[in-house]
Amino acid sequence: MKLEATPAVKLDSLSDVNDLGKPWRYQDGDLTVTRSAPWSPPGCHPVGCGLKLYTDKDGKLVKVEGDENHPVTQGRLCVRCIALKDYIYNPERILHPMKRDPQFRGHPDKWEQISYEEALDIFEAKYNEVTGKYGRESFICFNGTGREGGTFGPYASVVFRTPTFCYAQSGISCYIPRAAAAAATTGVVYPELDYAAIHPLRYDDPAYTKPEVLITWGKEPLKSNPDGFFGHAVIDLMKRGTRLISIDPRVNWLATRADVHLPLRAGTDTALGMAMMRVIVDEDLYDHDFVEKWTYGFDELVERLRDPEKGMTVEKAAEICDLDPALIYKAARMYGTAKPASILWGLAVDQKTNGQQNAHVILALTALTGNIDVPGGQLAQPAGEIWSEKDFGYTEIEDMADFQGKMIGMDKYPLACSLVFAAHPDLTLQCMETDEPFPIRMGFFMGSNPTSNTAGEPKRWQKAMERLEYNVTIDCFMNATTQAVCDLIFPLATVAEKEGTVFEEYGVAPLINGFCNPAIEEPGECRSDFEFAYDMGKRLNPDHFNRYNDVTDFINAFRFSNRFDYRELHDQVYLAQESDYYKYETGGLRPDGQPGFATPTGRIELWSNLFNQFGEDPLPYYDDPDFGPINTPEKMEDYPFILTTGARTFSFFHSEHRQIPFLRELNPNPIVEVNPNVAARLGISDGQWCRIWNEYGECVYKAKVTYKVDEKTIHCQHGWWFPEEDGADHGDGCYGTYRSQVNNLLANFHFGKLGFGAPFKCNICNIEPVKESYDSDMEAIWNRFKREDQ
Repeated sequence: MKLEATPAVKLDSLSDVNDLGKPWRYQDGDLTVTRSAPWSPPGCHPVGCGLKLYTDKDGKLVKVEGDENHPVTQGRLCVRCIALKDYIYNPERILHPMKRDPQFRGHPDKWEQISYEEALDIFEAKYNEVTGKYGRESFICFNGTGREGGTFGPYASVVFRTPTFCYAQSGISCYIPRAAAAAATTGVVYPELDYAAIHPLRYDDPAYTKPEVLITWGKEPLKSNPDGFFGHAVIDLMKRGTRLISIDPRVNWLATRADVHLPLRAGTDTALGMAMMRVIVDEDLYDHDFVEKWTYGFDELVERLRDPEKGMTVEKAAEICDLDPALIYKAARMYGTAKPASILWGLAVDQKTNGQQNAHVILALTALTGNIDVPGGQLAQPAGEIWSEKDFGYTEIEDMADFQGKMIGMDKYPLACSLVFAAHPDLTLQCMETDEPFPIRMGFFMGSNPTSNTAGEPKRWQKAMERLEYNVTIDCFMNATTQAVCDLIFPLATVAEKEGTVFEEYGVAPLINGFCNPAIEEPGECRSDFEFAYDMGKRLNPDHFNRYNDVTDFINAFRFSNRFDYRELHDQVYLAQESDYYKYETGGLRPDGQPGFATPTGRIELWSNLFNQFGEDPLPYYDDPDFGPINTPEKMEDYPFILTTGARTFSFFHSEHRQIPFLRELNPNPIVEVNPNVAARLGISDGQWCRIWNEYGECVYKAKVTYKVDEKTIHCQHGWWFPEEDGADHGDGCYGTYRSQVNNLLANFHFGKLGFGAPFKCNICNIEPVKESYDSDMEAIWNRFKREDQ
């Protein structure tokens, strides 16, 4: 049954929404079809992919298809969505709360199943005991990506009321450095490629113009679909004639289709970007009208680019980046002369000490060429009408000054901490180790598996977590962090079992707002994040939570500021928010309604007043990675290779999905990519296990001999652990997580002046073949994790 597509809706009243009358659930023969647009779990944080969930007469999920009515995904799904049935019915799924005495951490046989109410009682008692003795700041929330369209801030702000809210990755080096640079220089939190998501007719809408040139900068969108972006939109644009420039140390699928691929030395992006700006300025390719009217600091930027010490030429950048100068000239001229042009920027921008400057350069390029808030350029979108600060509960904090004053790192890195309203991760690690400035004694983990995924020096993080008196998690599956340090587990509902919301780009630019509709009953005693927060909040913060009649009231308050009712909205599955272009001319980007941008000068700041205010250079500059031939030449003999990591795979979302046979079969072992010439020199065969090491640690990976990487670079997959193992720590972490853990080689405390960034994608290492075999037994994996009906 094909349903009519839902047209774009302007979210200024419910009348337009209710008049649509499109079914979100219907019959298809003997099966019931539920239409949904979820985020997580399982992982991924895309635009809110349109799903059709088929259930039989017994209420069991039997099939997942793409919803052809979704205006962006249009029926297209990745393998992770297609394998949702196997995720939900996996026999290892946690369906009931479990407890374990803290003295038996790391012992998988010591878990005891308990009731949901008993688990709430235990949590409440422990929370009151610890916070009563040490203060609420002694309670830490560890968060990850992808819960309810974001990191689910209500846990920290209104349930536990703690300022100690932490994403356990050095320098908060995921998304936030880019967002901070954008907010500081443009007043827009995240200018992104305009891929016609705001238009009812998409690419055929008369108001839209496709970009002539698109730069994919440190981003592999086809596999990651990150932060509200739908990766295959790039292919849609390519089919319509958009030409590509790829900036990536590795050769990915899009790089092979690009007019120009710039395989730079990992971490040198800022030098490349400054050289491209130099070409655009020197060859008079910049947009004079936009620069004169809407930018601040152009003359100072030009002076910086031409400065003999801090400036950049193409030839200098080519030497730094190990690139052919001709490629840099070609890329700069392609981008500088295209109208419109856009840049799709990714995680690699964040994961270097010099990442803020990399982001500043990218934003300056869009401004110099006048490609911001124009059709087919960088879409500049103010925070959406249905999102508010109540989404994170900040307005409910009794004493904001005291709350922020206790936030770890706020005194040293106020821009970083205030932007994410969270503790600085590196200083949090230090606090957990030293009890300074205060002791942290209890932890809560949601959407987070730091020892296997986000944390550099993960054994150090685990040791710090083990110092906590009591740790709790809510999740769908056991993972290495939970097994190692947690004492109480709450079971989490999946996207097929819960109600929830999706806000593209975490609410800062919601173009498509999705609604997650339940197709099956929650199994066992599973609860969604909203349900669990509501239940726990009624116990720990009754003055606040008793104002809600039910969970839906809670959702309405924290997602919609009580201006809309989820019970009516969710029937539409997704809502497209209308927008327009050139909002800087009409006052659409400033809170006061005046023309310009929401910056101190009202213009895009090539010379940033905010950076200057917080002690950073207001102009872009290049610093080489902390580890490499420039800053650590004495180490290059021992560690001659540039180590990069973190590229996504189709099979997994970070550390998730390793226990799903269909997905694991696609990628059964952790892979290190090695250039054929390097492999021949070192005696490494394709498929052979290798040891990779540096001064911080070591790991073992299976070699993939490939020209995807050049002779100076190796790439290790991330997020590996082995759920097929028994879970006990046999000297290599629970579930063997430290055996093939590239994060063993990554350091903390190498962030930039403002507290952002980490050299996770630009380190150094060595590699050698080993004789041992660490192959996983795929038949054993399949047998252990297969469904009962298979």
